Amino acid sequence: MTTLEPRVPYTPRELEQLYPKDLQLQLVQILLRHGERSPVSSRFRNAGLPPYWPYCNSARQLTSVIMTTKDWSQWDGLKFRRRLETFGPDDSPVVAAGPKGEYDGICQPGELTDKGRETTLALGERLRHLYVDQLGFMPKLISDADMIYLRATPLTRALESVQQAFWGMYPPNARTASFPPPTILTRSPADETLYPNDGNCRRFAQLSREFAERTAQRWNDTPEMDYLNRKLGKWMPEQSPRVAVDSHPRLSGIMDTLNATLAHGPETRLPSEFYDPKVRAIIDKIGVEEWYAGYQESREYRALGIGALVGDIVGRMTGSVERNGRDGVEEVGGEDGKLGQGRGGEKDLKLALSGCHDTTLAGLLTSLGAFEGEDWPPYTSHVAIELFRKRDAIHNVQMSSSPRQDGAQKSLESKGWFSALFGRAKEAAGRKPESIARKPMTELSEAEKERLEGYFVRIRYNDRPMTVPGCKVSGKHLEGDESFCTLEAFKSITDKYTPRHLRQECVSNLDQSAFPASPQPAGYA
Repeated sequence: MTTLEPRVPYTPRELEQLYPKDLQLQLVQILLRHGERSPVSSRFRNAGLPPYWPYCNSARQLTSVIMTTKDWSQWDGLKFRRRLETFGPDDSPVVAAGPKGEYDGICQPGELTDKGRETTLALGERLRHLYVDQLGFMPKLISDADMIYLRATPLTRALESVQQAFWGMYPPNARTASFPPPTILTRSPADETLYPNDGNCRRFAQLSREFAERTAQRWNDTPEMDYLNRKLGKWMPEQSPRVAVDSHPRLSGIMDTLNATLAHGPETRLPSEFYDPKVRAIIDKIGVEEWYAGYQESREYRALGIGALVGDIVGRMTGSVERNGRDGVEEVGGEDGKLGQGRGGEKDLKLALSGCHDTTLAGLLTSLGAFEGEDWPPYTSHVAIELFRKRDAIHNVQMSSSPRQDGAQKSLESKGWFSALFGRAKEAAGRKPESIARKPMTELSEAEKERLEGYFVRIRYNDRPMTVPGCKVSGKHLEGDESFCTLEAFKSITDKYTPRHLRQECVSNLDQSAFPASPQPAGYA
């Protein structure tokens, strides 16, 4: 529920089993939850919990970009120290202070703390140990980041977490002296798909509200909730004296504060009743149901909550297969806004790091039927989606001159990978998705389906391989290991809830029930 306790690095024997010699790793996409943070709201001051936490020492050394000439030709940085101001006696302004009178290093609500920076840095170091030191998949020294797709949600803690992870994976001594600033992609809140965006999707907001109300009906009058009230009820505010799924604060809000306090120092602790193991287990179980049952039960919930992100993930995999630039390399390479002009001439994206949230990770895994029995994702949890290619398939691609090769493949052979990839860069802006990327398997030609043969997808959650139920069927996984799903099967499953027109679907079915008329279990085609 709170701070992740990472497992020890894989042993050589474990690596042999996890990364079979007849498979070659081709693309790794990692979604990482931000690190430890302060609560998003100040709660339980009546229980002695300080409203201001002194765990954000980055506030002592912030830097802002400053324009120093009117023609924008010169820029500089202004270093400053941040202090928070709040209401004092008679509403007069006072500087916010921590539990021991600290003025500096005070956290904003929901801000990544020093502990959060530490754990996300450590995550990057673990990723380096696996993908650089143990597997040799990524280079030890890089001169640019054109093979790495970096993205974060608009929330600062997600951006800072992905920066810390990148730094841990490629510290200064692993970058050349001429290493240019890496590209980090973000979106406006209205376009964000890296978390379930109920704030900008009316139908999804409606779905999530109805599933939350169902959870409240199921749990509010139960022995479990009675137990929570015996333990925590005395700390609830007068206007909402009973703990409930939909109380004020909500049960999920209580969990937010509880988890944040557990991750930090003794100066910001709640009374001992909050940390009763049974209390924590009940809150976690109900929270997981409230927030994620919809992904397990409803195709529409999956489509609107996480489907667009899943479509992006699969699109990068198919782009990596086709080597047509749709794996994300066009977004991260180039300078001065010119797509497709990679500084280092890279032909392929190899690694994607996306800073996101607990709702992203659990929503993704649940939509694939791979989160059953799991607890709420701890801080700095991560999901790695790995694309593999059979080595004999690599040989066949290199040696074959089959007449089934289409025009795009012939172009690759005649022009070379670099020319085929970047020759169409000028067409990139505003063009529609092409080839396999967003086309459902049912609409692919036989030649297009053949391109996906010999490729496998494996998901690891906090270094544990996860299995998609629909991939357990014979012929839909690597022989002998159900965690390796064939790319065809994985795409067939995700096609079912990848939206074709998300904005339109977000304003559709508003007069319909949130609950499907018949079962729509996750993880199946």
